[in-house]
Amino acid sequence: MRELKSHIIAAALLMSSLAGFAQDDQTGSNIQNLTPSKLIGQGQWDIKWFNNLYTETEDTFNGDIPRNVFFTSTLDIFTGVGQNRRVNLGLLLEFRSNTVGGRDLFDFLSFDGEEGSARSGLTSIAPAIKFTPFPNVNNFSIQSAFFIPLVDNETENGVFLDQKGYTWQNRFFYDYTFPGNKWQLFSELNSELNLGDEVDSFANNSLRLTPGVFLSYFPSSDFTILGLVQHSQLLDLGNNFTQNFTAVGGGVKFQLSQPLNLELLYTNFVRGNNTGLGQTFNIGLRAVL
Repeated sequence: MRELKSHIIAAALLMSSLAGFAQDDQTGSNIQNLTPSKLIGQGQWDIKWFNNLYTETEDTFNGDIPRNVFFTSTLDIFTGVGQNRRVNLGLLLEFRSNTVGGRDLFDFLSFDGEEGSARSGLTSIAPAIKFTPFPNVNNFSIQSAFFIPLVDNETENGVFLDQKGYTWQNRFFYDYTFPGNKWQLFSELNSELNLGDEVDSFANNSLRLTPGVFLSYFPSSDFTILGLVQHSQLLDLGNNFTQNFTAVGGGVKFQLSQPLNLELLYTNFVRGNNTGLGQTFNIGLRAVL
């Protein structure tokens, strides 16, 4: 069962990193001007709905395995406070639907809770703050969130849903636009401190570090093509479990209207230890109002 838990945590961690990579702004093309490094202004709202489907038929424990599917849907809501675009306050919500043991790829949409093969529900809520620590550097920001678990049991009838422990997450964002505005580099370091005892959650007393690099090319201001590389390392702080994986992928983004954009992303777990070797399919909508 610990193997299954490690798979979904790795997938969820990648999803969390990918969900941060969306772009909007106040003037011109939103997808080109506002990376996660940028903050919105006072009275504005930044609403993002991101969906991640992770599926695996192979892992580093057993080789080939029956299909497991882990679906995570997140809703992130932020608003700007103050006059200088240096602080945003927000709330993060996570919903999960998991199927295991060889069920069909899209069975997660049935939400049937079939004993021994499926679970779903709202699993965590997190108050969050995002800020720019340096007043003259608006392309570097930090997002800090404290995740409060809403699950009573991590595992029921052999099916893992989500961590039961508390998690303090800090994400460091930086972007750079090359001269000519056709290429853009975005980087992130995601850190997650899992709190509590192992008896509460398998990943507690651990620290996960996930650096990632995203390179975007803009054929036009309303359309971008991107590639990404991410690595994740779970460090043992007393729970006697470590994990790492590397993922590569790519995607596209479209500016559908001035406030709304659409993103489609794909990633593949190319290597890892104590993890699944699956792939993710992601779709997200983001509006800045």
